[in-house]
Amino acid sequence: MMLCNGNTSSNRRSLVNRIFFLLPAMALFYASTGHAEEISISHFSTEGLTGWESKSFKGVTEYHVNREQGRTVIHAASQGAASGLVKKIRFDPATHRYLRWSWKIAHTIKGGDEKLKAGDDYAARLYVIFPGRFFWQMKAINYIWANKLPKGESIQNAYAANAKMVAVESGDGKAGQWRSEERDLLADYRALFGDNPQETEAIAIMTDTDNTGGRADAWYGEISLSTESRQPRNE
Repeated sequence: MMLCNGNTSSNRRSLVNRIFFLLPAMALFYASTGHAEEISISHFSTEGLTGWESKSFKGVTEYHVNREQGRTVIHAASQGAASGLVKKIRFDPATHRYLRWSWKIAHTIKGGDEKLKAGDDYAARLYVIFPGRFFWQMKAINYIWANKLPKGESIQNAYAANAKMVAVESGDGKAGQWRSEERDLLADYRALFGDNPQETEAIAIMTDTDNTGGRADAWYGEISLSTESRQPRNE
């Protein structure tokens, strides 16, 4: 499910619309790592959930700071609920184009299906929000641990045409294992929307099971951005 409000019509709004009013940006935290310049999005180990705003739309997904295999992470637990955590932050994806994070799930969503509204639930996903001049022009990339969509494929969100779903991981083959991810935001945006992005407005994480009514557990590690990739680039 896309993050949404409570009534029938607004239940179909995307997180893009919800974050339109979250304009004030938080301070960016820069760190030099060799020739790369990084922005630390999260500081779970030192700040917990400070700076992350909860958005609940059907029930409550519980997000708690937890110790997991020697690292400080966020444990998300959802039972028929849909709520997320939003971090308001502005940065230029043409410069800090490499998004990195780590995550783990217990299992994918039984009945989850990226192509159906009734199956639009995910054990783990990370949003990047790109503003437009008007709220309906805003766009979002959803990096998902897919239920059925093959890894590497993308699809339009079942509810919102301006939100794209990208399967970074898929299925239960890696469930129970920590996975470290890196995505080229600039390349992804160009491929998904056919043009160049403006600066971003927010990043969010969400574990939701409201459409299927199931149970999901996920763990999110630290999130950061960098001017340089740690992976070989093919451009």
